[in-house]
Amino acid sequence: MQLFYNPTIDKGTQQITFDKVESRHIIKVLRKTMGDQIKITNGKGELFNCVISIANDKRCLVSIVSREEKKQFREYYLHVVIAPTKNNDRLEWFLEKATEIGIDEITPIICENSERKFIKAERLEKIIIAATKQSLKFHLPRLNKAISFGEFLKKEHHNTVYIAHCDKGEKKLLKNIIKPKEPATILIGPEGDFSSIEISKSIKSGYIPITLGDARLRTETAALVAVQNISFINQ
Repeated sequence: MQLFYNPTIDKGTQQITFDKVESRHIIKVLRKTMGDQIKITNGKGELFNCVISIANDKRCLVSIVSREEKKQFREYYLHVVIAPTKNNDRLEWFLEKATEIGIDEITPIICENSERKFIKAERLEKIIIAATKQSLKFHLPRLNKAISFGEFLKKEHHNTVYIAHCDKGEKKLLKNIIKPKEPATILIGPEGDFSSIEISKSIKSGYIPITLGDARLRTETAALVAVQNISFINQ
């Protein structure tokens, strides 16, 4: 199944016009013609079955034939808070794979040891959308604005919050303490790890210090291991 994405569709929408890029892809690449059916999601758990009314590679118009509610197939909520990697490709790789496996929310966090202080949100959003379509998911993960560690610490959290770090001190193996269906927020630090001050402040705020194993992992690898661990526990 080929899945398309349009966040503007709501209950009152009857027709959808694709932009030039998507129109060309539908008509020129996929060779769709008038009367052919395509499927679209708005990323909010809805699937729209549509038929092409105007097969123009600059302005493809489709009409909605039927709508389906698609429940989230996962029974847990996962929020990963990750320090942007120095090499932006690595962060993009993580977002793609995490979306395929299953994630609900991502927050880029700027830490004391962060080598990258900004992100290209529009580019990252495109990566997430592409992975959502490719993996045939109907719920688009939420990408939050980048935030400093201090600002994130001040926020009220309803999930259990874990912080993965490589510093000394008592830590628990994530896979041994995570519970099925438990909503979780996991903090993953930069290449230079969280600072000792950041770790201390987070623990005082009630964050649970964790380890992801004996190996020293890159930021994006650690984040993906956490996503996979939680997915496995919830199988």
